[in-house]
Amino acid sequence: MKYLLDVNALVALGNGAHAAHAAAEQWLARKQKAGAELASCAVTELGFVRVSVQIELLPNVATARDVLAKMKESIGMELIADGLGMDRLPDYVKKPNQLTDGHLSALAEANGAKLATFDRGIPNSEQIGGTR
Repeated sequence: MKYLLDVNALVALGNGAHAAHAAAEQWLARKQKAGAELASCAVTELGFVRVSVQIELLPNVATARDVLAKMKESIGMELIADGLGMDRLPDYVKKPNQLTDGHLSALAEANGAKLATFDRGIPNSEQIGGTR
């Protein structure tokens, strides 16, 4: 199985000080043991850098970019190209706060993957854990 990692999954994996880091690492270990493939995309990578710096888990954009690159290399993460437009949003997306999750879910599906996230209630996704 291939998993597209949501922004929150990348942030938790890439930042040892994050409250959900241990849960993300445990999920990752189980998936790697099962032979899962991992992926990111432009939206999730940009989100990782923005959130990591914004909530001060990492000091600046350059450091966040370096951490992301090292994480991608260490876990063998591929980059999924994103060519989906608004016409591919799932029908369940009705509110602005569902747009990115809906887009990522559709992108994962279009690439034979499943969105891996800490968020609840996203159809066809795998919830990693946590309380969000």
